[in-house]
Amino acid sequence: MANQSPRAPVRRRLLDAAAGPLHPVARETLSAALEAGWADPARLHAEGRRAAGLLARAREVLAEGLGVRPAEVSFLPSGPTALVRAVDGVLYAAERRGARTVASAVEHSAILVPGRARAARSGAADRFAEVRVTPRGAVDLGAWAEALAVPGTVAAALQAANGEVGTRQPLEEAWALTEPSGIPLVVDATASLGRDATPVAWDVLVGDARSWGGPPLGVLVVREGTRWHWPGARPDVEHGRTDVTPWVPLALATAEAWQQTAASRPADAAAARDLVERIRAAASAVPDTEVVGDSVDRLPHVVTFSSLYVDGEALVGAFDRQGLAVASGSACTSSTLEPSHVLAAMGTLTHGNVRVTLPLGAVSPGREEDVEVLCTILGPTVREVRGELGVAGL
Repeated sequence: MANQSPRAPVRRRLLDAAAGPLHPVARETLSAALEAGWADPARLHAEGRRAAGLLARAREVLAEGLGVRPAEVSFLPSGPTALVRAVDGVLYAAERRGARTVASAVEHSAILVPGRARAARSGAADRFAEVRVTPRGAVDLGAWAEALAVPGTVAAALQAANGEVGTRQPLEEAWALTEPSGIPLVVDATASLGRDATPVAWDVLVGDARSWGGPPLGVLVVREGTRWHWPGARPDVEHGRTDVTPWVPLALATAEAWQQTAASRPADAAAARDLVERIRAAASAVPDTEVVGDSVDRLPHVVTFSSLYVDGEALVGAFDRQGLAVASGSACTSSTLEPSHVLAAMGTLTHGNVRVTLPLGAVSPGREEDVEVLCTILGPTVREVRGELGVAGL
């Protein structure tokens, strides 16, 4: 038998960048920081003092970019960790006034799961209120106002935008309803910070450095004057908001990624929005396929579509075999293929969904070509998967 030449490897095309690669310059910074910032910044020797100075500089960069004071910014081990801590701090500070939390039904699992658990442990189901959303995924402001008016409500949580369908939330209107009652608003910007306009309506803000090409590091910002306290806090560690001293190289890479992406953010967002429009058009052209989320008031780099007669796992596998990395399930839950609680809350199809999160242009210079490939094979791939299930011709 003649020798067969090996098949050329398929070039991988990253279209699932919710937790994507490091920005190239941030990667270089991380490598260099392994030499300069490895020490514990709490130590008093020269190496510790140098690490402390580098950590302070990283904090200053983030604070300037967010328009806050450095003392308001803390680094935590991850975005989800920071989300949990954000709500815990508000609740603990308000425990004498009440224990009820209000959140939208499409929040991250780091908000929903602990909230449901607190309510279950207390025996009071209304201790955690999940406010309904519109079919486009935006919180129903009338229902939000009603939930906030319930006695004992002391915390509220709302995304800046949903990481699965891209819909932006009406933060200014939501904050206008919490502020007069003295209810701190925790804003989850883990999907949007660094890729979209920085929110201004919040009392506690949470970000994830991975969204702007940084490493896995959470950013917790507590606005001065906000009632927030974490039990067991160490005042000498991140302003009393964690008991884990951040690893300085990660903080430096986070700050470097922010600096690198800040100047190009408007242009990058505009380019990403155009690419997402192409994906939306290609998906809409496939029979029995729906593009979900707000078509206008949305993140520039996120899109989800759902197709009847197939499941998300099969579609992800089919695209993966062709070199395209996409996602399914819920971005707000975990990297699993469980049915999406976000789509369920919106009242749309929960199975057969594919989520695309475009990487930054600096991280993926070939993203335009990658989107063109996706748009070209999208329809045939859905038909192929349907055919395997005996529903060909749709």
